Amino acid sequence: MKNFKLTSAALLVAAAITTTGCEQQTNTKTVEPVNTTYTAADVDTFIAATAKELVQLNNEGSKVEWIYQNFITDDTAALSAAAAQEFSEAGVRFALQAAKFDDIEVSAEQRRKLNILKQALVLPAPQDSAKSAELAKIAADLGGMYGKGSYTNKKGEKQSLGQLTAVMAESRDYNELLEAWQGWRTISPEMKPLFVREVELANEGAQGLGYPDLGAMWRSNYDMPADEFANELDRLWEQVKPLYDALHCHVRAELGEHYGEDKVSQDEAIPAHLLGNMWAQSWGNVYDLVAPENADPGYSVTDQLIKHEYSEIDMVKGAENFFTSLGFDELPETFWERSLFTKPEDRDVVCHASAWNLDSQDDIRIKMCIQKTGEEFSTIHHELGHNFYQRAYKDQSVFFQNSANDGFHEAIGDTIALSVTPAYLKEIGLIDTIPDESKDIGLLMKMALKKIAFIPFGLLVDQWRWKVFNGEISPENYNSAWWELREKYQGVKAPIARAETDFDPGAKYHVPGNVPYSRYFLAHILQFEFHKSLCEIAGNEGSINRCSIYNNKDAGAKLNQVLEMGSSQTWQEAHKVLTGTEQMDASAVLDYFAPLKVWLDEKNQDRQCGF
Repeated sequence: MKNFKLTSAALLVAAAITTTGCEQQTNTKTVEPVNTTYTAADVDTFIAATAKELVQLNNEGSKVEWIYQNFITDDTAALSAAAAQEFSEAGVRFALQAAKFDDIEVSAEQRRKLNILKQALVLPAPQDSAKSAELAKIAADLGGMYGKGSYTNKKGEKQSLGQLTAVMAESRDYNELLEAWQGWRTISPEMKPLFVREVELANEGAQGLGYPDLGAMWRSNYDMPADEFANELDRLWEQVKPLYDALHCHVRAELGEHYGEDKVSQDEAIPAHLLGNMWAQSWGNVYDLVAPENADPGYSVTDQLIKHEYSEIDMVKGAENFFTSLGFDELPETFWERSLFTKPEDRDVVCHASAWNLDSQDDIRIKMCIQKTGEEFSTIHHELGHNFYQRAYKDQSVFFQNSANDGFHEAIGDTIALSVTPAYLKEIGLIDTIPDESKDIGLLMKMALKKIAFIPFGLLVDQWRWKVFNGEISPENYNSAWWELREKYQGVKAPIARAETDFDPGAKYHVPGNVPYSRYFLAHILQFEFHKSLCEIAGNEGSINRCSIYNNKDAGAKLNQVLEMGSSQTWQEAHKVLTGTEQMDASAVLDYFAPLKVWLDEKNQDRQCGF
């Protein structure tokens, strides 16, 4: 689940990710009075002029944002805020102007471009320069608070998020885990008043564009009515829920055995700090506690990277080789010159892994503080999936330089990562032998702890925000409502009592960063659909979980066909190119994990499941 920098029209979606600053002179243009005599020629003129301005906004704004995230200072924050305000105000202006043509008869392509402009903003600014500046500053302040967040532990050691994350991953000491969990959440209470005001301003902006609230505006961006989109997510979740429930039951039982049932009750939600991840969104780090017996595949990718003396750059070049094996061109030299691969020692940076396109063409980069682990090796494959997607659609109109929907961008990267199988690792020389299928339960468990465990979290983050935006959740109930949703969907609970002065949602990057989260839920469904379809194209005849499309040009050609479409067609049409149908279907997830589900059901026979 990685945030990436979008391009051109789509950059307006991400423009307010992190911004702050001081008073700025703005060049906001006034909106023309309503005119009922517009023609198709007027639409052409507007689209052409807007496309030109979008390219300029993207090229300038993305460079500013890159500098800010790589050199976090008050000055770069101020520049970021100014750029974000300009983006936001331009986005509102474009949306209002596009709406003037709602009743004009235009081509399907023109209508799609107009709709993209109407729906592009994540944080639409109110039509007031003072409020627009305030919104930009709040968004930047929130991003800065997160990026500079740290905790000084009881030993007097100042710990960054990266260090706290390592504690969560590696420690098996209940109290040490609890301190790290609590410690990171000390960064977010001061965010709450800013977030409350941000919601007020962004809702005002969304209402100015004709939406009931910001959540309705976000949900309208999926080529279907907003309410239908919400229902679609619920339908997909119900398909996957039995598999999640089986996994939860097993993990809870094993954690209870390790920590004691006095700490992990067998008829309640799991304490959030015991699942190996700061947000309990992915459980892979507790694999050693819940692993099937005799499931060791006989290798560790982390150990093999060390054994073969892989540098951070070697890891990236290895991932690049995956894409060139499918028929894609090599990354440009500027990628290697301009990307951030390791954490600098002399400054604050946003280490959250991300993929960027700074000029809507070939200036593609990643920004990561790479660790030499197997998980990071897969993450690099994922991030390059974004980059190759960005480059594939560069010849599309500026309006269509984006994925079919935001879930596609995440799904493509994850689809590639699913091909990082033992067979692939052997082919590139990282391991010597491929484990036999008797070891698949262990590998599937590792994958499920990462993928299946995430799915309800991917759903509930925006469930919470949508209810905040429409007023169903008030500021007095932000935190309690957050934990109610986490218990309902994940069966995970806060390990200690939480107060409304706490603001635990703010301890998750995407909330202060204003990144919509449904894309990650969608990606966790779509990636398995795409993987299954590409494996069929590649002629795979074995188990779907053992398939890698590495070195298969036919699969690469089909993948590229979808990537090149960008957002020029509906996501349903892009989905059909790869899967043959226009409707998402989580059965591919169930097919992938079918052997594990059988194993889990056997293990859980005499256990009390549910939460």
